[in-house]
Amino acid sequence: MRNFIFIIFALCISLISCNQKKELEQVKFNGEAQGTYYFITYYDDNATNFQIQIDSILKAFDMSVSLWQPTSVICKVNCNDSTVILDSIFIDIFNKSMRICKETDGDFDVTVGQLVNAWGFGFESRSKLNQHKVDSLLKYIGYQNVELKNGSLIKNNSNIKIDFNAIAQGYSVDVIANFFESKGISNYLIDVGGEVIGKGSKPDGSKWMVGIEKPAQNAEDERVLEAKIELFNKALATSGNYRKYYEENGVRYSHTINPKTGYPVQHTLLSASVIAENTWEADAYATAFMVMGLDKSKEFLNRNKQLEAYFIYSDETGKFKTFSTSGLKGKIEELQH
Repeated sequence: MRNFIFIIFALCISLISCNQKKELEQVKFNGEAQGTYYFITYYDDNATNFQIQIDSILKAFDMSVSLWQPTSVICKVNCNDSTVILDSIFIDIFNKSMRICKETDGDFDVTVGQLVNAWGFGFESRSKLNQHKVDSLLKYIGYQNVELKNGSLIKNNSNIKIDFNAIAQGYSVDVIANFFESKGISNYLIDVGGEVIGKGSKPDGSKWMVGIEKPAQNAEDERVLEAKIELFNKALATSGNYRKYYEENGVRYSHTINPKTGYPVQHTLLSASVIAENTWEADAYATAFMVMGLDKSKEFLNRNKQLEAYFIYSDETGKFKTFSTSGLKGKIEELQH
């Protein structure tokens, strides 16, 4: 009888122990990857620090699609290396990119590499460009001129250069998010160079809040927030032309290149922030909108209700104005300056 009572007592203690969840502990760390920074915050009942694993994941990612790595898969593709073997990361990003290329009718285009380099935003010295030179480069631009076939990338012209910079950073955020999910971590905020995903919430139930930067007059200006936005199981990416540019003969040239004209964009849309299910989507659409400009982007959003966006633009007097889609009502707070 005593043994029976002891077994029941031990069983009760075991059940109580199982039902008492460990308190979630915050883990934070940061580092560098893809020529930029990353900041990661998450909650884990074991407070396990996964920075070594994350660095390893990002290093492998860079060796696939980073133009910063001369021996990466994408660099070998651009150099027409016949021995290159496409990995799963390259193939998946290429397929996702082609989807956005088609949906945006080429306003987003991963074959823009030659123009990016020529305008001085790649890894080659800036060219002296005129209309004739731009026209000569445009024949190497066009997503219709590349395709995957039997595990290889086929180009219509060997001079075509692939550039995943407008989607890869966002994709890397999703890769890290998938790693956390595989480890049973469901409350996290991942920021890689300004591309962000927020899943779950903090232990007190509060949502993740992230900032959207106010466009600056000069690249060196202090960073000031224009708005704060709540992220709950959503991703956010922002594209703008006010940090990466150069000036020549009094003309400012932005890093966003229009694949159709061959020239850096010049319009009133200063910043495009996109909220989507995945960070790669948000990243790619944000770039596409910066190419489209304000009015065309609004038309696109009217046809694609699954996307939410926040635009900062200048009116005819040069004053900053904002536009946000209806789904952001109550989730975005514009800050007073």
